[in-house]
Amino acid sequence: SELAAFAGKLLGDMGADVIVVEPPEGHATRSFEPFLDDEPGAERSLWWWHYQTSKRGVTIDLDRDADVFRKLVATADIVVEAEQPGRLAELGLDHADLRAGRPDLIWVSVTPFGRDMPRAHDIALDLTLLAEGGPVWSCGYDDHSLPPVRGGGNQGYQTACIWAVMAALTAVLHRDLTGLGQHLDVNAYAAQNVTTEAATYSWLVAQETVQRQTGRHAAVQPTMSNLTISADGKQVHTGVPPRTADQFRALIGWIDELGLRGELPGTALLEAGIDGAETLFARLGEDDTATAIIGAAREAVELIASRLTAYDFFIGAQERGLSVGIISSAEEVMEDPHFVARGFPVEIAHEDLGRSFVYPGAPFVANGSPVRVGRRAPRIGEHNAEVLGPLGS
Repeated sequence: SELAAFAGKLLGDMGADVIVVEPPEGHATRSFEPFLDDEPGAERSLWWWHYQTSKRGVTIDLDRDADVFRKLVATADIVVEAEQPGRLAELGLDHADLRAGRPDLIWVSVTPFGRDMPRAHDIALDLTLLAEGGPVWSCGYDDHSLPPVRGGGNQGYQTACIWAVMAALTAVLHRDLTGLGQHLDVNAYAAQNVTTEAATYSWLVAQETVQRQTGRHAAVQPTMSNLTISADGKQVHTGVPPRTADQFRALIGWIDELGLRGELPGTALLEAGIDGAETLFARLGEDDTATAIIGAAREAVELIASRLTAYDFFIGAQERGLSVGIISSAEEVMEDPHFVARGFPVEIAHEDLGRSFVYPGAPFVANGSPVRVGRRAPRIGEHNAEVLGPLGS
C-alpha cells in the first residue's frame, strides 16, 4: 500500500524475499505520476518503480480468493499490511485469523492512528500526518510570516515505515530466542511525533515551544544562521561549530593554510576555545565568553567557505573532522563523487523496455547486512505462476 510500501522496499533491498500483493487490475499507486517519458500507464509509474524495487509481485482478489492469500501467508515469516482497520477482519484474513495456527508469524500493521485508537478510521495523508504529528512545526524559515514547510518525498509515510522495519527486525530477534511471533501495530501519527527531535519533549518536559529556523534545528531560543555562499556561488551549510580542542586546532590550522588570519579578528577567541571546548555549548547564551567563541568559530567557517568552491569546502571540512554540507539538487546528489563512491546511484535494468535507469540506492551502508537495490519493480501479476503455482493456486 501507499503507507507501507517503503517498509517492504527496505526489507527487500536488505535481502528479504518480499512479495507484494495487488488486486488483479494492479494497485492504485500504479497510477501515481510522474510517468516514464510522461506517458501514463500501469507499468510506467516512477512512483511504483521506486517503492517496489527488490520485490516479486502477485495478484490476488481478496474478496474472491481469500484461500489463496491464506496459503501465501502460510509460507511467510513476516506480513506487512496497511489496510483500513477492519477490512481484513471482515474477510477472515486478519492477524488473529492467520496467526492462530502460526505462533511464529510476525504481523506488522501500519495505520495512520493505530488500529485500536479512537481515531483508527480517520483519513490521513502524508501531509496531514506530518502536520498533525509535529515535524512541520519545526520546518521552515526564520521569517515566521511565511508558513511552515512540509518535508517532501513522502517523509511522513517513510518515517512510519522505518519504525515498522525496526520493529519487525526486533521481532525477528525475539522470535529467534522464543519461537514466538508478534502482532506489531505501527501508529504513523505517533511515529511522526517521536521523530520531532527536541520539539515534543521540549513541550512535554518544560512546556516550551521550539521555533522553526532556516536550515538548522528548531529551538526555543534563536540560533545563528549557518547558511552561506561558497566561492563558486553555491549555497553551503556551515554545520556545527567546533566542539573539541582538536577541532578548534584544525580550524585554526585551516585558517593559516589559507592565509586568512589577518582577515579574521576573532582568531584569538578560537585559540581560547581550545581550553574548555567540551563545555562551550552548555554555556552558550549564558556565558558571554563561550558565546563569543562559538560566534567566532561560525565566522571563521563562513569566511573559509566564501574563499573555496563548495566541494573543496566540504572535503576540507571532512578531512578536519568538521561537519558541513552542500545544498544540492536531486540531480547533483546523484552525480556527487562522495555519493558515487558510496555506491548510492544504482543502475537497474528494465529488460522489458530494453533500457536501464539510475535509481537512488541504499540509504545507509551496513557491512554485516549489505543493502542493495536488487531489481526493478514487478509488472502486474509477473510472478503469479512462480509464487502461487506451487501453492496450487
